[in-house]
Amino acid sequence: MPNFAGSWKMKSSENFDELLKALGVNAMLRKIAVTAASKPHVEIRQNGENFYIKTSTTVRTTEINFLIGEEFNEETVDGRKCKSLATWETENKIYCKQTLLSGSGPKTFWSRELRGDELILVGSVLTHRLYQR
Repeated sequence: MPNFAGSWKMKSSENFDELLKALGVNAMLRKIAVTAASKPHVEIRQNGENFYIKTSTTVRTTEINFLIGEEFNEETVDGRKCKSLATWETENKIYCKQTLLSGSGPKTFWSRELRGDELILVGSVLTHRLYQR
């Protein structure tokens, strides 16, 4: 089983503004979000298939706890409440489908994949974030 545990610093980010635009976030809020998310700190604790992920930026801190294969409450990147289900897509990759609790909007997901000492976070519009321990 891969070990995702540790503190991660973002090394690069691609298409985050495009993801927010696809979610309908206005230009001013997108600018704030992109700036705030440029240097997030990610802490992951893992006990088998039980995960705790804390993502901190200058504007917002999010925390999720989940067990692979069990639904949990979460918010999409633009703050909509959803039910999420994380599963193993490959031996080193978690895929998480998000289902909105109310209203409508684009379907969203995220995945986190370990490649050597790098953690790759992908969002619903193929937003790539590369982290390094």
